[in-house]
Amino acid sequence: MSQKTFSIIAGVLFSIFALLHIVRLIVGWHVMIGDLTTPMGVSWVALVVFAYLGYSGLRLGLKG
Repeated sequence: MSQKTFSIIAGVLFSIFALLHIVRLIVGWHVMIGDLTTPMGVSWVALVVFAYLGYSGLRLGLKG
């Protein structure tokens, strides 16, 4: 697998994760890990991180 292909695949996956966090924030889904409920602030941080990683991966993969 070439670096270009890897970057595109990683960028798409990270973008999907970012979209899922956007949906969670809009719909208000609750995520439970064991007996703990994760706060919505975790999704805000994850959204920023995944969006940046998705953008970076796609930018590197689609770069000439």
